[in-house]
Amino acid sequence: MTSSKPSLESADDVALADRLASSRDALLKELHKLIVGQDDVIEQVLLSLFVGGNSLVIGVPGLAKTLLIRAIADALDLKFSRIQFTPDLMPSDITGTDLVQEDPATGQRQLVFMPGPIFANIVLADEINRTPPKTQAALLEAMQEHRVTVQGRTYTLEEPFFVFATQNPIELEGTYPLPEAQLDRFMFNIVIEYSSESEEMEVVRSTTRAAPDPLQAVVSGEDIRAFQQLVRRVPVPEPVLDYAVRLVRTSRPNGDGAPDFVREWVSYGASVRAAQYLILGAKARALLAGRYHVKFDDVRALAHPVLRHRILKNFHAESERITTDHLVDRLLEAVPVPASGM
Repeated sequence: MTSSKPSLESADDVALADRLASSRDALLKELHKLIVGQDDVIEQVLLSLFVGGNSLVIGVPGLAKTLLIRAIADALDLKFSRIQFTPDLMPSDITGTDLVQEDPATGQRQLVFMPGPIFANIVLADEINRTPPKTQAALLEAMQEHRVTVQGRTYTLEEPFFVFATQNPIELEGTYPLPEAQLDRFMFNIVIEYSSESEEMEVVRSTTRAAPDPLQAVVSGEDIRAFQQLVRRVPVPEPVLDYAVRLVRTSRPNGDGAPDFVREWVSYGASVRAAQYLILGAKARALLAGRYHVKFDDVRALAHPVLRHRILKNFHAESERITTDHLVDRLLEAVPVPASGM
């Protein structure tokens, strides 16, 4: 499948794909009113939105992690909620709780559910590793099932629903590392690096003059839901699907044919979710590039953000200061793209 001709199911899908591309351009125009550079980071955040996945955003203070997510919510005309995670944060501070209120008409008291900040479309879990595991776990059901349970009653969250969690890679004293089961629920691990010198000069220039005009909402929640459904209808050639699965399976040290470096440095490899997100992200990336078919390059381009938090290094790798990004680089070398290429 090397042709770039439309291969979607209908003319309506092709029209929707064109609308997705134009929506992406409109979003980028709005975001760049506030965000300078960081094109790869912005692309990964948009892919999360168009797939319907949650993402972990990691970067040192001052790199606009919170600003980026808030700007996305403003440009999407979605309800935004920010939760500052602290050691004393309780699960009910996230999900909400039942309160006793008096009915003014009857004078009777009754329990009334007061929704917590999780009841939003885009939830920013700021510094998620600064709260104990019990509170971190309050996000699990919401992230996976898009619902929360309080006092035995289940409440469905409004769609679309996303969780973007941030972590500061420094000042680790007093933090609670996320367990692997929770990390696996994030589609991407997005790393924000320092900008180039010219971009940093533009950041300083733009943030020390008059504040810019508020962002305009250019995409609705209904559009996002339609785009998410379209992404799942994009066809994937069997060789590309096979490549994504082999890439993930090769990361497991106990698997058949695992490379020596995986057996030496990896305790646990990536889960099946990794292959699922590689394919879903690749589908969305193809659409954003104006293509209606997925290529090997789409999978390879997303290997780092999808795999870097799903590969658990062993003590040997830690002692040799082997990074997970280095392991992903080696995986991409160890699993060759089929000669036919796409």
